[in-house]
Amino acid sequence: MASWGFGDYPPEYNPKVHGPYDPARYYGKADVPFGQVKLGEIGGWLARRNKNPRALVSAVSRAYWRWSHKYVQPKRAGIAPFLQVLFGAMGTFYFLNYHRISQHRNYKYH
Repeated sequence: MASWGFGDYPPEYNPKVHGPYDPARYYGKADVPFGQVKLGEIGGWLARRNKNPRALVSAVSRAYWRWSHKYVQPKRAGIAPFLQVLFGAMGTFYFLNYHRISQHRNYKYH
């Protein structure tokens, strides 16, 4: 039965070179960070990105693990991750229900 690569280590990961696996780390070829890209180089930088769905899922997974390592998993984790999830949910549901909310505005002149 094929797993299609889901749940496996990334093909770039080599335990002898990289040591223990960290799900928050990108093991592919290093590139210039987006913050250091000049305006004339944005097209080439975007062309070098991997645009398939599996790469997008991997990027979201790495972002989740970085967030989790920073806010959820420390020994003395505070209330920050709960508030971040709460405010994220509030913003999401506000965006989803905006068309209903905007119809209930109070206008001074009718």
